[in-house]
Amino acid sequence: MKHLFITLALMAISLSAAAQLPGEDSIVVPDYSAYILTPKAPDTPRINGPKIYGARPKADFLYRIPTTGVRPIRFEAKGLPAGLKLDAAKGIITGKARKKGEYKVQLTATNALGSDTRELRIVIGDRIALTPPLGWNSWNCWGNSVSQEKVLQSGRAMDESGLADYGWCYINIDDGWQGLRGGKFNGIQPNKKFPDMKALGDSLHARGLKFGIYSGPWVSTYASHIGSSCDNEEGSYWWVEQGMVDDVFKADRSKVNKEDLRYFGKYSFALNDARQWADWGVDYLKYDWNVNDVWWLRDMREAIDATGRDIVYSISNHSRVSLGPELLKYAECWRTTGDIRDTWQSMAGIGFDGQDRWAGFTGPGHWPDADMLVLGKVGWGRKMHWTELTPWEQYTHITLWSILASPMLLGCDMAMLDPFTLSLLCNSEVLDVNQDPLGIKGTVFAKGDGHVTYVKPLEDGSIAVALFNLGTEERTMGFTPFKLGLYGEQTVRDLWRQQDVGKVSKKARWEVAVPPHGCAFYRLSPGITDEKLEGLYRQ
Repeated sequence: MKHLFITLALMAISLSAAAQLPGEDSIVVPDYSAYILTPKAPDTPRINGPKIYGARPKADFLYRIPTTGVRPIRFEAKGLPAGLKLDAAKGIITGKARKKGEYKVQLTATNALGSDTRELRIVIGDRIALTPPLGWNSWNCWGNSVSQEKVLQSGRAMDESGLADYGWCYINIDDGWQGLRGGKFNGIQPNKKFPDMKALGDSLHARGLKFGIYSGPWVSTYASHIGSSCDNEEGSYWWVEQGMVDDVFKADRSKVNKEDLRYFGKYSFALNDARQWADWGVDYLKYDWNVNDVWWLRDMREAIDATGRDIVYSISNHSRVSLGPELLKYAECWRTTGDIRDTWQSMAGIGFDGQDRWAGFTGPGHWPDADMLVLGKVGWGRKMHWTELTPWEQYTHITLWSILASPMLLGCDMAMLDPFTLSLLCNSEVLDVNQDPLGIKGTVFAKGDGHVTYVKPLEDGSIAVALFNLGTEERTMGFTPFKLGLYGEQTVRDLWRQQDVGKVSKKARWEVAVPPHGCAFYRLSPGITDEKLEGLYRQ
């Protein structure tokens, strides 16, 4: 009930204030309530989110236990590594783990109506991002107009909308925050839109959320702010000194060609910048340039490692498979494509074409990134509008990103989260496929003219199956368990509806009508088991 009240409140604020921005038409939020499939979360506690979480020894640790249910909720955590502690009222685990190891922590959440217990494996070792990151990035909505208040607003919405109760946790600033070099590390300082980066990070961390930032190894970024290399040892930039910038130190493109600034400087300031970000409490770095290369990739990796802080290192954009072995060494995430847009052609082209080639490079700590989610209100800092994806295209978007084990970062105005969008993002069973500890990337199992089936093995032996109709007419689609390598009767669970919808024997065909540009998403269990076989199974 908490989530419903908060959602309605956010909608009321959004429709009265945030829907109208200077220079744009009023945005009408479509009523897609008839398309909602995800059931409401129970009032009793339910622990959601990843079943495994990685951190390095002696690094700052922050994990919010994602839990739905009526507040207040009281939390317990038995078996925490030495050095970690739990805030029992907030459900936030902090501290610094002292020793490497895998710790099976028993989490319990209790309210006046009941309790839930679930195991979380905390792995203290050399890897982080053991499941794909879930969060928000400022670019697809605010573009270069991002500000500290807009980021704080997004953090509040992540918390108050209930998204954080499902494991969404990263709040990432994209391009547009940068001023000049300075401070105790001679790192990039924020411009006037971000008056206090440390306070911003502290505010997000107090909610149990993570703090992300953006840069690139050229002398300028794509949006023409200064980057993490420079032509001189002092860290000054010629176009700034010549006054070719606006009041937030963005290069004035009427005075200087943006392409003339997109080059690698003689001197790297990666260590300066990484130290500054660590001092602010940054947890995630999007590092953006093209063509990605080994030297600059490694340069920032070494700088991050030197800080001793756990910072997810995400490379952008459009990495090549030939660079895959180096990305495995140095990055947690990397973009596999150019920038996404909110059209079927863009989303489907990115999602269905070219992702399979990265299957061999996907796993815990290493996530090929199919780019941000284009749901809700987007606009890239220009004319804002509601996503052009139809409801069923949005189901396909989330289902595909989930089974691909892609990072999922929202790109919308977080103050305008309508009930339909929230239903897409707050389905624990759909997110469980994305966050499965095995980290196997779902791949094409069968395809034909206008349709494709993806399959993803899961840690408990069950199988996720996604049926996608790429055509413009309804299509009957299906599968046979035996052809998926399964034996014995299987229970078919509809993940979007969160209900068992039938059983199917090994050689029977399960079929369903799939809407145009739509999908069906199932989990088959028991899948592969270790039970002793008896009788005739030879085929």
